[in-house]
Amino acid sequence: MINNKKKTILALAVPTMLAALSAPAFAQEAAPEYINIFNTLLFLVGGFLVMWMAAGFAMLEMGLVRQKNVSMQGLKNIALYSVAGIMFWFTGYNLMYTGVDGGFMGSFGWYNFPAPGADDGSAGYSVASDWFFQMVFCATTASIVSGTLAERIKFWPFIIFTAILTGILYPITGSWQWGGGWLAEMGFSDFAGSTLVHSVGGWAALAGALILGARAGRYGPNGEVTPMPGSSIPLATLGMFILWLGWFGFNGASQLALGTIADAGDVSRIFVNTNLAAAAGAVTTIILLQVIYKKIDVTMVINGALAGLVSITAEPLAPSVPAALFIGAIGGVIVIFAVPLLDKLKIDDVVGAIPVHLLAGIWGTFITPLSGSGNYGTQIVGIVAIGAFTMILSGVIWFVLKATMGIRVSAEDEALGLDKAEVGVEAYPEF
Repeated sequence: MINNKKKTILALAVPTMLAALSAPAFAQEAAPEYINIFNTLLFLVGGFLVMWMAAGFAMLEMGLVRQKNVSMQGLKNIALYSVAGIMFWFTGYNLMYTGVDGGFMGSFGWYNFPAPGADDGSAGYSVASDWFFQMVFCATTASIVSGTLAERIKFWPFIIFTAILTGILYPITGSWQWGGGWLAEMGFSDFAGSTLVHSVGGWAALAGALILGARAGRYGPNGEVTPMPGSSIPLATLGMFILWLGWFGFNGASQLALGTIADAGDVSRIFVNTNLAAAAGAVTTIILLQVIYKKIDVTMVINGALAGLVSITAEPLAPSVPAALFIGAIGGVIVIFAVPLLDKLKIDDVVGAIPVHLLAGIWGTFITPLSGSGNYGTQIVGIVAIGAFTMILSGVIWFVLKATMGIRVSAEDEALGLDKAEVGVEAYPEF
């Protein structure tokens, strides 16, 4: 029920707002300000939806690791989000956006926000809202690495790598396209980050997994794979739905404008395609699991939906509904066949982030010309260049960390569980 005070405010405000928005001929000078406000609102709403994805990643990872490592995953997700935010202010944003001019990176140095009341709206939006929106994308990249390397990596080497990834590696490759760098000059297309965010995180995770090695007991000498069930399927499922929700901000706000009805229509279309691609990824995974294995593994279905989301992220606006369904469905197919392939190669990916983020990200970026965005040759150049840069430099960083301070916990600590060995707080002490 609305009280009298709120009724009075609404009675005054609503006609005023409607008049301002419906009569631009009488308020020509005010129209740009409204556009700036709506654009800023899109960045802020999209930004906090993407920030909420940090909760989704944390829940997904805590649900898919064993009980003895749940607190560590919670700690890592808090830390990586915090470190990413600081590093993106310290040097990340400028490296990604300042002075790129068709080149390979921007400039080092921290980002200077306008003084209070000094933002004149000349950018078409609040510049702080743009920084916030770009920062939460940066943090998403680090979240991908966390899940792959779970249950056997030391906390501090992981955080050091996160600082370098979010402060230097991710911003440099991001500058190549989103910052107006050399890939943008070539016509490379990645609307919301299938490659620039998800595959970058996937390449960094793959490099770490190869150098770190598998969990003790995961693979036998004759190729046997020992199941290591997660601690909480309900938690992982809720994490997936939070990620699905956050993706509407991830893709929708990447339209970068909400000042016209055409922009509002495009954002709405992005929501629809994003949702349908995720649904197609999930349904395809369910059907294939039933046909191939006669049982439906819910963790694979979770990753099928996420792979559909990653696949559509490179171009969520242009595809028709059938195209969006097709793109998302192939993401589900990738999960079905890539997860057992990784096990055959003895690459231990605890949460399935490499199939979901790296491989589905490559697929989504490659297929954008199907909807008229970019061309296949340029897309391949971008995928290979970003992959090589991230994989090689991530490998070097992991090797240096391994040689200097070690990246893997001791066999005793791994068997005991990182909650006891490194965190000191058990997530489920009653067990």
